Amino acid sequence: MPEKLPIWLDGEIVPYEKATTHVLSHSLHYGVGAFEGIRAYKGVDGRSAVFRLREHMERLLDSCKVALIDVSYTVDQLIEASVALLKHNRLAEAYIRPLVWLGEGSMGVAAVDNEVRVAIAAWPWGAYLGAEALEKGVRLCTSSYERIGIRSHHEKAKITGQYVNSVLAKREAMSAGFHEAIMLDSQGYVAEGTGENLFVVMKGEIYTPPAGASILAGITRETLITIAREAELTVREEALTRTQLYIADEVFMCGTAAEVTPVREIDGRKIGAGERGPIATRIQSDYFDAVRGNNPRHKEWLTYL
Repeated sequence: MPEKLPIWLDGEIVPYEKATTHVLSHSLHYGVGAFEGIRAYKGVDGRSAVFRLREHMERLLDSCKVALIDVSYTVDQLIEASVALLKHNRLAEAYIRPLVWLGEGSMGVAAVDNEVRVAIAAWPWGAYLGAEALEKGVRLCTSSYERIGIRSHHEKAKITGQYVNSVLAKREAMSAGFHEAIMLDSQGYVAEGTGENLFVVMKGEIYTPPAGASILAGITRETLITIAREAELTVREEALTRTQLYIADEVFMCGTAAEVTPVREIDGRKIGAGERGPIATRIQSDYFDAVRGNNPRHKEWLTYL
């Protein structure tokens, strides 16, 4: 559970208990809102920085545009608010959750005149799938829930209501004793996890579903593709089948929350050696170098407090 720290709400930092919304807020009933997940890390030089904050806030406003939500704040204002909140709460490392939703007003489905609310919360949060998972890997199952297709939802937007699909798949996986679920698209190709993008290693090359598939074009995904290619590793964006996952040398997942998490088992089948492989180890190390300011090639990814 997030710590009960102050929250930035509609332009000011307020106590945790006062960061509220009415029970008749439209988004509570219909799921029209947008959110982001962002992390701040303490760097190797002792300073704290938020990783790719601008890109996250740009995507937040893009999601709002897709959802027809008119936000009055700019990217720069949301960046400034995030930094101010982290300083106010004295957080050297944190998970940051911006949220935009529709408040009171019409309870009709369209809700074209409802007030737009904006909040940013931040709290300490460790490894999403557990600290041990970063080293030993996780167990996955193929979900019975299909990843919603591109004709049915806006796959590149982080719209709140769309995540019911992921919530149900995650709960199903956990109830069956797995850490996470793999979701397939309407054609049976591998899409993503419930909150992570997927990478597969076969014969020394890295594969990941293409950006045009029914996946979130993750910021962490793009980061890993960049640092892998800079390490002279081949990355191919291609459609993948479940069978290819079973016979892969390595599989790993990524996301702001999940960071870089290796996969040791899928549907009862051991992946590779059943432990974190050499390429996942390299990518994970390079990723943590980047987020902690130990990669001089990408200082622009860091917003220092």
